[in-house]
Parts: sequence; structure tokens; C-alpha cells
Amino acid sequence: MINVETTVRIAELIEGQLPLGEEVITGLRSAFPEMHFTYCLDDDIVTGKPVLEREAFNVYLIDGREHCLCLTNDHDVATGLVVAEKYDEE
Repeated sequence: MINVETTVRIAELIEGQLPLGEEVITGLRSAFPEMHFTYCLDDDIVTGKPVLEREAFNVYLIDGREHCLCLTNDHDVATGLVVAEKYDEE
């Protein structure tokens, strides 16, 4: 379970470390070892809705209870986060 407050706190931490990259995700993994973190570009996610939207990135929840990971919007079953970087196509 990842509560809303923790999700917001993580987003604030990310905003303080922009630009996004593997270094930011590595820091999050160290700070929150009980959670799974994934980094990708936002256009790599074709299904699911972000639980938080920021100017530079979106945050999606991961449900890892079953054998395969999937996206969820239910904080009660979330085991990790996807940090998906937004970018301009121009």
C-alpha cells in the first residue's frame, strides 16, 4: 500500500531533483527500499491514468501483487510507482 501523502511527497522530491533520469530513480529506491520504482517516457504508457500529473512528469501506481506487474489507480494495492517523463515533440 502506498498512501496518497507518500505519493505526493515522492513527487515533490522528484521536482526538487529535475531533470529526471536514472540517478533520480536510484535515489528514490534508496530512500524507499520497500517500493518498486520504474522510469520511462510518458508516451511509453499506452493504458492507465496517472495518479499525479506534474509539469515535467506523470506518476502512475504499480500493482505487484500478482505474478506480473500492472498499473492501478488504487493506492491500497499499490506496491510501486512509475515516473514517466513528459517531453515536447518539437
